[in-house]
Amino acid sequence: MKIDKNIIKELTDYLNEFNLTEIEYTDKDTKIKVSKSNNASQVVSVASSASTSTKEKSKTISSGTEVKSPIIGTAYHAPEPGAKKFSEVGKKIKKGETIMIVEAMKTMNHVPSTADGIIKEICVEDGQPVEYGQTIIIVE
Repeated sequence: MKIDKNIIKELTDYLNEFNLTEIEYTDKDTKIKVSKSNNASQVVSVASSASTSTKEKSKTISSGTEVKSPIIGTAYHAPEPGAKKFSEVGKKIKKGETIMIVEAMKTMNHVPSTADGIIKEICVEDGQPVEYGQTIIIVE
């Protein structure tokens, strides 16, 4: 796959011009995401297809059980803004306990834990879009 460096340059210019921290560009099978950290722009991920993009975003897990999103939608850590979060790193959870909500087409879908344990990592931000099968939480 050949990456058009002009697109990356243009996206980086937009970051600086509009004082953004992140910008994403999608065209057919190509997805480019550029983000700014420590006053420097960097390309976060480039993918040739949606499945490749998901593989690139997933981290290498040394131990623990991955809890994956059962649907495509928007992940929420709490039942409503300002409410107590379902999950926090270090919290003990039981199998079947709600760990997050994934909203799809205005329907709030409660995502249950697939294992007992302690939450090791929360892999998605509140309000972040998630894909089917994307790891959202790691339970140890």
